[in-house]
Amino acid sequence: MREMIKMVIVLTVLSSLSGGLLAYVKDGTKDRIENQVLQLVKGPAIKQIFASASNDPVADRFSLTDGDRKLDFFVAKLDGEPKAVAFETAGKGGYGGDVGLMVAIDVTQDQIFGVGVTTHSETAGLGARAKEDPKFTAQFKGLSTIEPVKVTGDGGKVNALSGATITSRAVCLAATQAGETYQRLKPQIEAKLNEFR
Repeated sequence: MREMIKMVIVLTVLSSLSGGLLAYVKDGTKDRIENQVLQLVKGPAIKQIFASASNDPVADRFSLTDGDRKLDFFVAKLDGEPKAVAFETAGKGGYGGDVGLMVAIDVTQDQIFGVGVTTHSETAGLGARAKEDPKFTAQFKGLSTIEPVKVTGDGGKVNALSGATITSRAVCLAATQAGETYQRLKPQIEAKLNEFR
C-alpha cells in the first residue's frame, strides 16, 4: 500500500511538472507561431488579393471582437485611401473539412474585392483547386456583401469547380459569413479605417 501511494505522488509531481513545462513552451512560442501563420498562410492570400495596394496590408491591421471571436482586419490603401479590408473566415462542410478563406471587402461599395483560400483539407486535383484556380476566385469580385453568395446550381452567380461542388459551396458559405460579419461590424470597421488616413 505504501509503495502505491509513493507511485501516485511521483506520478502527480511528474504530471504537474510536465504540464507546467508544456504550458510554458506554448506561451513562449505563441507569438512566433502566430507570426509564421501570418507570413506563410494568411500573408500570401492578402498580398495576392491586394496586389494593387499602395501600402503593406499585412503590416497595416487592426483587431475587432465579434461575439467571442477576435478578428484581425488587414487594411489596403487604394488610390491613397484606406478603401478595403480583408479578414479570414471559414466555410463549414468542405469535402475534407472546413475551408479557410481570406475575404477582402471594398468598404466604399459594400462588395467583395477578392478572396483567397488560406487553409483546406480538400482532395488534391479536385477541391484543392479552390486555392490554386484564379478563375474560380475571380468570380467573387464585385459580389454584394448583403446577399448570400451561392453557386449557380443553388441559384447564385459562382460557377462551381468541376468535380468539387461541395468545396465550392463551402467557399461560398465562407464568403457569405464574411459579408454578414462585415455588415455587423461595419460602423466599427469604418471608424478604425479613419485611423489609417
